Amino acid sequence: MTDDQIQERLNARPGWTLKDDKWLVKKYRFPQYMKGIEFVQQTAMSAEALNHHPMISIEYRLVTISVTTWSEGGITALDFELTDRCDRLYGAMCGTD
Repeated sequence: MTDDQIQERLNARPGWTLKDDKWLVKKYRFPQYMKGIEFVQQTAMSAEALNHHPMISIEYRLVTISVTTWSEGGITALDFELTDRCDRLYGAMCGTD
């Protein structure tokens, strides 16, 4: 994807940022620790179904998702598919959809 394509798609996804020109990153905050763990589990299942696995960091009630496509050396449409799935899951779990 071109830089312009990436920026255009990022603009449509609140909270997602571009890090080091190759990572899409977002932090999700949860009301309880176990809600964050449930989100991680469901995100992992969704990632497995796509065969596209993010970096996931858990800091108590804050979960950070970082996505890139290693085989392509940067951001692809598959990364944006996973970001959308994460956002939909978060919305369904926390009532923001």
